[in-house]
Amino acid sequence: MSISHAPPGAPKSVPQGSPPPTDDDRAAATPLHADTAPELVPLVPASSRRARIPRWMRRTSGPLLLLALWQVLSSTGLLTADVLASPGRIAQVAGDLVADGSLPAAMGTSLRRVALGLLVGTVAGTGLALLSGLFRIGEDLVDAPVQMLRTVPFVGLIPLFIIWFGIGEAPKVAIIALGVTFPLYLNVYAGIRGVDAQLVEAGESLGLGRWGLVRHVVLPGALPGAMTGLRYSLGIAWLALVFAEQVNADAGIGFLMVQARDFLRTDVIVVCLIVYAFLGLLADFIVRSLERLLLQWRPTFTGR
Repeated sequence: MSISHAPPGAPKSVPQGSPPPTDDDRAAATPLHADTAPELVPLVPASSRRARIPRWMRRTSGPLLLLALWQVLSSTGLLTADVLASPGRIAQVAGDLVADGSLPAAMGTSLRRVALGLLVGTVAGTGLALLSGLFRIGEDLVDAPVQMLRTVPFVGLIPLFIIWFGIGEAPKVAIIALGVTFPLYLNVYAGIRGVDAQLVEAGESLGLGRWGLVRHVVLPGALPGAMTGLRYSLGIAWLALVFAEQVNADAGIGFLMVQARDFLRTDVIVVCLIVYAFLGLLADFIVRSLERLLLQWRPTFTGR
């Protein structure tokens, strides 16, 4: 019996009774050569294809459109000056306040009050959260009183602070510190109690003691919550400053607003509100930059 060998590349004979070969079978049986290899098409992310307009332009388009609408309504008389001054008038008044030095001096006074209140509130809120989050006895002693005080509007405590601390800088700093303490406490406490238990077990298996776990596992795990609480606290600090500076104040942005209210100067009031907004935005930008620096190890979703 002789065996015949088919030359390479020749089609194989199909036994009788077998179904005819399909296109997939022919493609599998055909050898691939370098000149017939498929071309590679580069893949472009969908986010890159959509981002044809710079992001900074998209982010500023909304405020610019609102500003243009405001100017149009003021120019046509639909928005009178006694209700709300025009953007041009507000820019002129802001230049005058900067030129005579009243606005920079008020900004310096307000920034000093916010910084002191934020420092006191951060120390108090973080310390209470560490005591309550790390120790069960601390939670039993601290958490319930803090939750009770948190429900009390801090603005309602202004008369009591005036009685306790007088009419100087102390009650203003105290009301800011009180407003900062509670959101920072809640977020740091939640961050500590939200640390993955498997990470704690892994640290124990590596031989870390109690304070080693706190330093290398618990505190880094609670850092994202602490940064979120700090951002909330900054927003409430500026809100508390608005109330604090309108009570027996002789300097600061709030003092300028009180004077403008007495003389029905809506342009000065709007200038002060814009300064409040920009200072708060600047503080939030600083915290977000610090967050990106400290939380480089945490991958996050940046949007699509």
